[in-house]
Amino acid sequence: MRHAVALHQSGDILGAQEGYDSILLLQPRHFDALHLSGVIAAQNKNPIKAIELIARAIAINANSVEAFVNLGIAHQDLSEFAKALVNFDLALILNPQYAQAHRGRGIALQDLHQTTEAIASYDRAIVIDPTYAEAHSNRGNALQELLQFDEAILSYDRAIVVMPQFAQAHHNRGNAFQGLKQFDEAVLSYDRAIVIDQDYAEAFYNRGVAFTGLENFPAAIASYDRSIILQPTYAKAHGNRGNALQEMQCFDEAILSYDKAILLEPDYAEVHNNRANALHENQEFEAAMLGYDKAILINPNYVEAYVNRGTALQDQHQFALARLDYNRAIELNPLHADAHWNKSLLLLLLGEFDPGWSIYEWRWKRAALMALKRNFPQPLWLGSESLVGKTILLHAEQGFGDIFQFCRYVELVAALGAQVILEIPVALMEILSPLLGVAQFIVRGNALPAFDYHCPLLSLPLAFHTDLTNIPSALGYLESNTDKVLVWQARLGPKTKPRVGLVWSGNALHKNDRNRSLLLEDLMEYLPSDYQYVCLQQEIRRDDEQALEDHPDVLHFGCDLENFSDTAAVCQLMDIVISVDTSVAHLAAGLGKPVWLLLPYSPDWRWLLERNDSPWYPSVALYRQMSTGDWVSVFENIRADLLALGEDILLTFQANAED
Repeated sequence: MRHAVALHQSGDILGAQEGYDSILLLQPRHFDALHLSGVIAAQNKNPIKAIELIARAIAINANSVEAFVNLGIAHQDLSEFAKALVNFDLALILNPQYAQAHRGRGIALQDLHQTTEAIASYDRAIVIDPTYAEAHSNRGNALQELLQFDEAILSYDRAIVVMPQFAQAHHNRGNAFQGLKQFDEAVLSYDRAIVIDQDYAEAFYNRGVAFTGLENFPAAIASYDRSIILQPTYAKAHGNRGNALQEMQCFDEAILSYDKAILLEPDYAEVHNNRANALHENQEFEAAMLGYDKAILINPNYVEAYVNRGTALQDQHQFALARLDYNRAIELNPLHADAHWNKSLLLLLLGEFDPGWSIYEWRWKRAALMALKRNFPQPLWLGSESLVGKTILLHAEQGFGDIFQFCRYVELVAALGAQVILEIPVALMEILSPLLGVAQFIVRGNALPAFDYHCPLLSLPLAFHTDLTNIPSALGYLESNTDKVLVWQARLGPKTKPRVGLVWSGNALHKNDRNRSLLLEDLMEYLPSDYQYVCLQQEIRRDDEQALEDHPDVLHFGCDLENFSDTAAVCQLMDIVISVDTSVAHLAAGLGKPVWLLLPYSPDWRWLLERNDSPWYPSVALYRQMSTGDWVSVFENIRADLLALGEDILLTFQANAED
């Protein structure tokens, strides 16, 4: 027996088992041989055999604390947590000071979702043995379940002080830092775990999750790849690898990763949903719909799948079905912010402003905007309270285009008798400084003066009960700087042709950029030569650099357009601005310049549907795709209208030149 135990302790499991078997041939009721054979069965991932052997041992000797603890562990391996708890309790009856039994009891209670009681059991184990590293680590896990991440980290730290090479404690510490969204610290903890155990697949996986939180997607993919090498059947790693690839807009590669995850785990609803998202982004709508349907079939209460399917249906102009999916998501989870948000965008797109503006307020509960919400002690004003003699802070939110569009409400607020403080980004200070109705401008981030109420700019349509009949749409509510116009007039030189300002791409980080931005070469192919074209973009993407070289007649000033005030001055000198849906289009339209706006098949809500004009901007003409991705018909319409307009513009231009 001593020889078999020595082999067992040295890690020679096969030799130990042969020794125990030899003993059991001689003495079938040998307690230690039965008990330790059960321990080996548990080590070999055979909990059923372990339970059988250890139970036989206990039937011979019911006074062994260790046997009851090991029987409890075997029941846990079979997810029989209530039975495990009974065995740990029996062990503690025999020896209330047995720290391992308290720890085992804590694990069983945690598995039974009795987390507070589990922590109490871990605490008893630690009181008995303050150097019990595993108990400290388990206590940290339980605290994480209660979202007490700071306390959890302290427990992991205590475990690591006792056992510096405790890879699992380092790993779980990383998970706690992730819970605090301290992703850099999480990566460091995972790195320490990996140094200790280079084959720790879960640590590589979670390091990938942390890198995703840092938006370092290449590093995330590298970590997922390593976890997959170590554990090729790791479905979650394949799935999350797909998510990282999708964030990098590598949709075809993402789909391949999702396919591998689904092959390993066919009923992985989340991966079916994420794969459908990638197909949607790839404009493979039919396949995307099948993916969402499969996710919902697996999990009929999958709120996110309903929301995502609703978005895909909306992009295909199946608005009634999209509304049904948003409503179903809200029915399943009335507090799901994205479901309400997406429904509001659908209603606004359809011109149903009355419910749309109200539901649009859900934007502040979305994860993407929650950090931007302003929490002032002063009340939010949404139109109910009198503003006579009051001071109200209007604060910018979201993108520059939104600010240009909704700053038109400032004058209406001032007309209610209020002193208006307008807080905006410094980049807009010069262009918006002439705005009517503003008593004081504040650069965002600077100290604020006293005020009575506040309102974000995009809540003003709700406050003023804006509908399609009363949109404040005065022509030219923004102004360009006269001195800058003169500077740019000289810079452009004598006007020999009518001038057209061009904007063909926006912020590459914009969620919908793939659908709204163009290649310059594709646009230039359709533009007639009777006009002088001026680039109104500061930044030129690498894909467009060659096109600009090939078209030296397109004027491009790059970084000389230092701010929106410069851009406004150049816009003022254009006869027409042709633009995709970017902030420059809003700026030019706010100046009252004729803007020809190129829109994807599924446009932003503010451009509504099935109309070629905009109630927001009298000077805007809308050119819409007739099907997803069909820019050719848009370009052809632009060309035809430029040619038709050209004769009139040229006659006027020649007459002005003669004068």
